[in-house]
Amino acid sequence: MKYIVKKIQEADFGCEERPEGYTPQVIIRLRDEAGHEIEMEVADADLYAKDINEGDWVYFDKDNQIYKEVHLINEFLFDKKFKK
Repeated sequence: MKYIVKKIQEADFGCEERPEGYTPQVIIRLRDEAGHEIEMEVADADLYAKDINEGDWVYFDKDNQIYKEVHLINEFLFDKKFKK
């Protein structure tokens, strides 16, 4: 199933300190193709590394890792322009 990223916000710890060795997390609000919304907590670094932003379509693999949906037309155009 794929989802559109509706909102990305920093996880709130209130006045509590983050535990030692904690990986910074964000809360993402997602909407599936049927219009149902869910929230998930994911590593902030994963979003940066995979260039996932609000408005992007994403999916999760069997290990619950998030990935950005890639459109083959974009890859084709990139290859044609830069890899002659």
